Amino acid sequence: MYVEHLLGDASLGLRLLWAEDALLRREVSGVTVTDLEDPARFVRPGEVVVSGLVWWTPEAGTGKAERFVSALKDAGAAALLAGEETHGSVPDDLVQACARHRVPVAGVPAHIMFRAITDTVYLRQWAGLSRHHALPENARVRLSRLLAQEAGPDTVLAAAFAQLGGTAAYVFTPSGRTVAATAGAPAVPAREAVALLADGPGLTASVDAGGVSPYERWLLYLPGPDAAPPRMLHEVAAVLAHCQQAGTRRPSAGPRAADELGALLAVPAGREDGTVEAALRRCGLPDSGPYQVIVADAMARRSPEGEVPLAEGALRELAGHLPGDARSAGAGAVGGTGGQGGAAEGDAGAGTPVVAAAVGRLPDGCAFAVLCGAPAGWADEAWPLVADCVPGVVLHAGIGMPAAAPEGLGGALARARYALTSARTTAPDASRLTDAGSLTTLDALLTGVPADVRGAFSHGVLGPLLEADRPATAALLSTLETFLTCDGSWARTAQALHLHVNTVHYRVERIERLTGRDLSRLRDRLDLWAALLCR
Repeated sequence: MYVEHLLGDASLGLRLLWAEDALLRREVSGVTVTDLEDPARFVRPGEVVVSGLVWWTPEAGTGKAERFVSALKDAGAAALLAGEETHGSVPDDLVQACARHRVPVAGVPAHIMFRAITDTVYLRQWAGLSRHHALPENARVRLSRLLAQEAGPDTVLAAAFAQLGGTAAYVFTPSGRTVAATAGAPAVPAREAVALLADGPGLTASVDAGGVSPYERWLLYLPGPDAAPPRMLHEVAAVLAHCQQAGTRRPSAGPRAADELGALLAVPAGREDGTVEAALRRCGLPDSGPYQVIVADAMARRSPEGEVPLAEGALRELAGHLPGDARSAGAGAVGGTGGQGGAAEGDAGAGTPVVAAAVGRLPDGCAFAVLCGAPAGWADEAWPLVADCVPGVVLHAGIGMPAAAPEGLGGALARARYALTSARTTAPDASRLTDAGSLTTLDALLTGVPADVRGAFSHGVLGPLLEADRPATAALLSTLETFLTCDGSWARTAQALHLHVNTVHYRVERIERLTGRDLSRLRDRLDLWAALLCR
């Protein structure tokens, strides 16, 4: 479907305000309805953007219009359909901004519901998918209506397989989390689901939704190898792809609220009372703990397709494994739609702690999650499933010590950052999750110190002993390491190095002169040992 087809639909009555012929021949990939001033995060290339213009005001019209249209241009929007009901007509400021940025714009009459535009686009797209179809006509019509109504994956899955009478079907993520299942299908633990996807006896089809993190992509699975025709499986997977994409496009305050929470926790100085509690509420999190903070980053050995934040997607998927069957509370929420950040909340019974999570990005670019009500050790089983489900990506993460109240979240974030640095240091080429509570020895603690700080400390303490190109200093460095390992025992050091004790005494005296340290003192020994570990 092209932009000109949509504008030519007489039932919609769209009024073209500006366009160029070449732009009208752009293919339409979908529809996003939004009244955000900056919609860029929710618009995918080729989409038609429908807006009621609630964000526009005459006082700041030119500036707001420029920012809005510029965001559409940068996101690759195919056209803007502007509602005429709010202001009586489409403001000239907006039309002029569209002309400057070469974004086709048309007015939507006040009597036309935005849902009619959405239905028109997706019904036409579904018709294109239906050539050589295996699904019955009535099923295809019902599924197209459910897509237009933005139904969730459980509803879509149930409708798709209703005519097969009791067929079990699942939508899994690569880490084995169950996104949806047909009624009566037995629950499948995450580890078992991963095994089924790898080499199970059933049928698997990839749900290829654009703009979704590889950690959160959906996989349609049927346990029986003959449960449905393969063509039907792939048709249903195509419908689910539209379902997932609709979830990622749905506007939500979640991503922005989570980023604001991260910025607040990262810079505690000057923070006013009550600001953290308010930020938590905007994320859908309770303002009482206990809380846990995770910080993560990801390194892809090869560039992933699209600009999809890997670490944020990994944390959303990790949080989706929280006990309590956390489900989506809106676009971008943890657990359901595979969006771009936000919060999720499980169904808590009386006396049961609320299990919820908000995922966002810190000012330095690292992904972070604030969890509430997560039981101790919950990530031990989920982390390997998430870390291993996307080949070619090295994922590092750090978990801070639990915070009992909102005022402790800044410290929890700092400890999580420290644990993240430790994970990078101890396993630079392999995925690792480090708990700040596990850094209970000096060598473990030092792994959380940034590499340049460790190097500076090592050079400052060991000095001339690090001149490895000189055999004499290399021997002294080896003697120092052995002497400290042997707890300062002259005899054991001599035995380990196959030297006379007098030679060990001589070398230790030289070490003391070069470093200015006294190896008979515990504090100097600790300084030298820490410098060796930092090396």
